[in-house]
Amino acid sequence: MMEGPYRRINIMLTEAQYTLVHERGINLSGLLRDLLGDHLAENTITLQVSEDTKHLYDTVVANSGSCDQEIEVHLRKALAAMLECKIAEMEALRARLRQELLSDGNPI
Repeated sequence: MMEGPYRRINIMLTEAQYTLVHERGINLSGLLRDLLGDHLAENTITLQVSEDTKHLYDTVVANSGSCDQEIEVHLRKALAAMLECKIAEMEALRARLRQELLSDGNPI
């Protein structure tokens, strides 16, 4: 979470926006801080995710007072795991191609 001091501001919403924010239980203050942080940051990532993942993100981050910086260490771990999977896939492909070349009598 961003360190204070915080400033209190007033914003105007349409009645429809207010109703949706209220119905969805959105922490508007946290959401605005997160969106402004993304908008003003020099380094951002935009991901398209499923509705379930988006809901989970909103629950864990926007509604808990957490911030994206808290996610970064977990994102880096996930990217490292994904890279290991991709390397294993490429090594399997290389082994298959080598075997095909050897079976065809071609030197490697």
